[in-house]
Amino acid sequence: MTKQEKYNNILDALQKLLESKTIQSISVSEIAQAAGMGKGSIYYYFSSKDAILEALIDRNYRIPLDTAKNLACQTEISPFTRMAMIFQACRNSSQVFLQQRDSASQVTLQEKALLHQKYMRHLISELKPALAEIIRQGIDRGDIHFDRPAALAEIVLIVLTVKMDNSLSPTTPEETEDTIQGLISLLEKGTENPAGSLNFLTSF
Repeated sequence: MTKQEKYNNILDALQKLLESKTIQSISVSEIAQAAGMGKGSIYYYFSSKDAILEALIDRNYRIPLDTAKNLACQTEISPFTRMAMIFQACRNSSQVFLQQRDSASQVTLQEKALLHQKYMRHLISELKPALAEIIRQGIDRGDIHFDRPAALAEIVLIVLTVKMDNSLSPTTPEETEDTIQGLISLLEKGTENPAGSLNFLTSF
């Protein structure tokens, strides 16, 4: 078995354990046992249980993160179209992991809050540079009129990650839709785009 296969086995083991246990109750020894290796081998790849969780989150979001980086270079595509593509890729990649988390019988509100915090920190830190670059390109093209691209990227990501997870401030689908529509309206006004021109972002 290669190092990469062992690395993935560790992540698979934690993801499987999370289906029936909380992250706080899972030990490194349990992860090692589920992965079919000794506890000492785990520390060859990861410094702690928290590091394993961070790597698992990163793997689940690798598709949208790679998508974001690739789209940042494709200047022939409208910046808003690229933003919508990033949001959709992010949503699709999150669904399986979040469904597994929510299906676990032992998941508590505290557990959901902890995982949500990790998701938000990871997504915002990883996606913000690429999204800010897309916004800067939109400014250069004249499609976006805004002088703080990094701030705009962060605001959009905060709203969308909260709504995507829906555990920090649970809302009905109708309330979520209303929030997204409000964000789109603010984006249209703040970037001096006509009302209704960014409605396609609701595909997120």
